Amino acid sequence: MKTKKKIKVSMVNPNAAGVDIGSSFHFVAVPADRSETPVRRFGSFTRDLHELAKWLQQCNIKTVAMESTGVYWLQLFLILEEYGFEVFLVNAQHIKNVSGRKTDVLDCQWIQQLHSYGLLSASFQPEDMIRTLRGYMRHRKNLTQDYSTQVLRMQKAFEQLNVKLHNVITDITGKSGQLIIRAILAGERDAETLASLASDRVKAKKEDIILSLEGNWKEGPLFELRQSYELYLIYKQKIAECDNQIKEHMEILVSKENTEIGQDSARKVYSKNRLNFNATPYLKGIAGVDLTEVFGISEVCAMEIVSETGLDMSKWPSVKHFISWLNLSPNNRISGGKLLSNKRKKSKNKAGQAFRMAAFALQRSEHYLGSFYRRMKAKGGPMYATKATARKLAVIFYYMISNQTEFTPIPIEEYDKKFMDKRMAYLKRQATKLGMELVEAEP
Repeated sequence: MKTKKKIKVSMVNPNAAGVDIGSSFHFVAVPADRSETPVRRFGSFTRDLHELAKWLQQCNIKTVAMESTGVYWLQLFLILEEYGFEVFLVNAQHIKNVSGRKTDVLDCQWIQQLHSYGLLSASFQPEDMIRTLRGYMRHRKNLTQDYSTQVLRMQKAFEQLNVKLHNVITDITGKSGQLIIRAILAGERDAETLASLASDRVKAKKEDIILSLEGNWKEGPLFELRQSYELYLIYKQKIAECDNQIKEHMEILVSKENTEIGQDSARKVYSKNRLNFNATPYLKGIAGVDLTEVFGISEVCAMEIVSETGLDMSKWPSVKHFISWLNLSPNNRISGGKLLSNKRKKSKNKAGQAFRMAAFALQRSEHYLGSFYRRMKAKGGPMYATKATARKLAVIFYYMISNQTEFTPIPIEEYDKKFMDKRMAYLKRQATKLGMELVEAEP
């Protein structure tokens, strides 16, 4: 009778600990021979976190693994790094416990066991200065979304007043729109007087503007309009303050790189939500290359990407690993040699989202990336095209940072000709298989 061979798994990290993160307290597990109580509970106050780190030092722990639970992990992560531990921040999906054994104590022991045998991989975390920049950029994005919400509420208030200003003026928060809103809030109701405040640059006819401003002036919607406009101004002020903070932080980053910035470089594209300072020279100072030269990548987009990925591309073994981390590669599920599904994972990678936004902006552009987007759209639809083009942008970004090379676009004529040559070669091969021959048509 044959006996099954037992598979021995060697311990990779004998000095490993596991932490189950919570909002109010954390459970920590160490190897059983390191303490009389190998599982301990600590509070989440700063003093408790320092006690946790000191206890791990007493237990001769060198590396710690923890789940990425909300934002509760952040302070413990930073404190453990200060104490010199190698900290693994692990995706919670990778450490799901055995079904039917879900408790805080068992969770931390399971994390410790997996980490001891080297079965956990650490999630990417940028360096501290880039992490601070990431916090600023994420906060700025939230402020931008909040002020956009107030614009929508102003439009709603106008609809309730039957004022169709947003039908004749593209942006009601522009110079003309704000003058009209302020006049309305000051008590002006005459449509011709309000229409006279519109700039000559407004393309709509004067008669149409007058008609759009003949409203049914009710007290409730006017109150909503006033409060929404005041909140809009507050958010704009806070965004400006956030931009100043970002500028100060970028100056620190540039000084650390010992590089000089040229303030004379002109800003290429006007954007309503752009930073209130010229960030291009700062980006070039820390990255070594001008990322805004890449089609579709604006200053804000480049800042968001750099704040999420950092500038050390060696964290990813290859460009394919980088693309996979961005969630821009197919999530192929294969079983029995058959492709079951290739739908993308539900992952909110903010750098990947920034690349997608940049790719979406290229759909009408007259260059080779715009041509690629339109070709992919014809092949698989807009979502397919956006993801494929975002992948191309990510590859360009990776090699620009890794090799310190500037962006060199392919001429669109050369790109289209190369594609047509490939298509002709394919058609010739297909004709040969069918025993036919392609003949050039007479003009």
